[in-house]
Amino acid sequence: MRTIGMLGGMSWESTADYYRLINRGVAERRGGLHSASILLHSFDFARIAELQAAGDWAGAGDVLAGAAVGLERAGATALLICANTMHHVAEQVQAAVRIPLLHIVDPTGEALRAAGVRRPALLGTRYTMEFPFWRERLAARFGVDTIIPDEDDRAAVHRVIYEELCRGVVRDESRNEYLRIIERLRGRGADAVILGCTEIALLIRPGEAPLPDFDTTAAHARAAVDHLLDGDG
Repeated sequence: MRTIGMLGGMSWESTADYYRLINRGVAERRGGLHSASILLHSFDFARIAELQAAGDWAGAGDVLAGAAVGLERAGATALLICANTMHHVAEQVQAAVRIPLLHIVDPTGEALRAAGVRRPALLGTRYTMEFPFWRERLAARFGVDTIIPDEDDRAAVHRVIYEELCRGVVRDESRNEYLRIIERLRGRGADAVILGCTEIALLIRPGEAPLPDFDTTAAHARAAVDHLLDGDG
């Protein structure tokens, strides 16, 4: 089995989901007492969030890249950034190491293409929704035209992520607000919704949205399992 290096803690709530999903995926495919070979660097998210808020993405990229080098030296054969937003610095992280970075957009894009989705809505942090790194990669590699909520709804989605979900708070009122936002996006022509923050799956349960939902955490975890077991007998 190969070894996956996880850049986590952004937030630890969703990183715990990654750990569970990857180990469960290996156990289901290998059986018995098998679990995943994982190396984890878990950041103090407050430090990363401060760099985000200050717009110091190069500095945040340096922090992640340094940790990635450490994971590579420790024996990781591929890397996961366990957060959608921090894929804004994915190229900087990849440039620091020789092992592959498994990008979160790619397994999600493959799932969208397989399902025939052409115009999904994207929910995530303000950075993920407004910066081009997610939408441009999805369009270039998978021919998918992504739409995002309007400004007020983007603010609401972002607030719930940072003030509630990253702190382990799951509120029915916030779930209902997200469902209303997804319904408005359906009215604008969205044919699916991407849960483009690794915490959103803590709030929106599978099949609960008024559109087909694609959980980026689950898709990313499946890609990690594929890497871990690729070539195993």
